[in-house]
Amino acid sequence: MRYNKIKNMAEFAALIGVSRPTVSKYFNDPESVRPSTRDRIEAALKEYDYRPNIYAINQNRRLTKTIGIVVPYLADPFFAEIARMLERRCIAAGFTPSLFSSHGEQALENTILDNLRSLKPAGVLLAPLGRTSDRKHIEAFCHDVPTILFDSNIEGVGAAFVGSDNFSFVSQTVEYLSRTGNVPCFFEMKDPANPNANKRRLAYLEIMNRLNLEPHIIKIDGKGWSFEEIGRQGALKILQEKALPTNTVLCSNDRLAIGFLSACHELGISVGRDEGCSIRVASHDDHPYARYTCPSLTTAAHDYESVSDYALSTLFQLIESGGRLEKRQETVFAARLIMRDSA
Repeated sequence: MRYNKIKNMAEFAALIGVSRPTVSKYFNDPESVRPSTRDRIEAALKEYDYRPNIYAINQNRRLTKTIGIVVPYLADPFFAEIARMLERRCIAAGFTPSLFSSHGEQALENTILDNLRSLKPAGVLLAPLGRTSDRKHIEAFCHDVPTILFDSNIEGVGAAFVGSDNFSFVSQTVEYLSRTGNVPCFFEMKDPANPNANKRRLAYLEIMNRLNLEPHIIKIDGKGWSFEEIGRQGALKILQEKALPTNTVLCSNDRLAIGFLSACHELGISVGRDEGCSIRVASHDDHPYARYTCPSLTTAAHDYESVSDYALSTLFQLIESGGRLEKRQETVFAARLIMRDSA
């Protein structure tokens, strides 16, 4: 190997005649570039003494080694779990994570982003409120700060989105429930706080149509993030009025399902897939407490680790490329059906 010390990625890219974004893309995933380009880069690496420094771009832009992590509601165990994973991965990569919760409030979400901008973080992982977010405010922030959206997508905003495939969630639960008993009705809030709820309802309608089954959607009152109590109150009303169109209930998310199970217990209604049980209940997310409910909750699970890993690796790619990617990326991971005692 010839000793030629190269200062940065831009200098290396110019020397070998390959664009800087392409070189950055190679270092994040060699298989993502054309074979001929990959061979060219690898031949140059054998000749020149260069390896990328993930911190260099921060130093050039006088940024900190802080990674901001913003979630809608940290008291939600789903967000607590994924935030925990992101924090650990940031620390392992030599960055300092700073965690913020917008508590479901647009004004607070905007304030958090404004404060983060002034801190000059290396990058930000943002799970926005979604439909209640201030789109223009988030667009402006993403223009100024390398930002990856996760969990909740805002179409066209930010360099990339990483999340879960809602159709994968619902198709697995609907197919399983329909195959093993009565068709499921879909139990949701009239005014859901999280935009994934709307995507799950649409997925339910689509898969029921594909299976030539009649859909039944039950909408319950309630706003905000107190999903367990909203689910409990809504289920009590439906069950007391004997308004269930079928004895199989598919909840939009596990926290609503936990509320539904509580209402069933309160009314003495047996839940489960065993003979003698009156109702089957299933849901989506694999909430950290779902395995500990009584009965344990059948659900379609997020791939927490893959979402966390990919969101952070995409953020590092964005940081290394100077805060811009060639085109906006959207990556979603399939769910995994977990069969437990409730259905």
